[in-house]
Amino acid sequence: MDVKGQLPIEFLMIMGVSIVFLIPFVMGLTNANELNQAMSAARTGALQGAISDSLAVYPHESFQNYSTEHPKLLHSSGVKITGVSYLNQGFHQGYQKTKIQLRIHASSPSVTGKTDRNRLGDRINFNARKMITESFNTENITNKLYNPAFSDKYVFTTADVHWD
Repeated sequence: MDVKGQLPIEFLMIMGVSIVFLIPFVMGLTNANELNQAMSAARTGALQGAISDSLAVYPHESFQNYSTEHPKLLHSSGVKITGVSYLNQGFHQGYQKTKIQLRIHASSPSVTGKTDRNRLGDRINFNARKMITESFNTENITNKLYNPAFSDKYVFTTADVHWD
């Protein structure tokens, strides 16, 4: 029978079972890749926010506000990002996507006031969310604060920056 080009039944069964296991495996890799891309973008954005905080480089409106209410933030502050992690909060019915909460850890020995740290943390979180939306080209489906940030399968929010 092998002479006529017929495939043995064992080969067909092995190929069929392989395909059944291969499809979920590939789907899992795709989801992991998307989450890795988002986390990489969040780290990059958090670092950009920390750099702008450290150098005291702000948009005009923020500069005017800080001039009167937070003058200490107009000087370089040496903000460092010590970690970026996430918490999977499960499937969100409203967005029809898995909700991920980003948790960014930072330190700045020169900034000790709670309100000043909150201002710096807001800028760090903003840049992390903005970088995610830019990475996935989803700027058009979020608000001007990029909150929440979207990817194809996830929606990202940020917790307050944890200061070490």
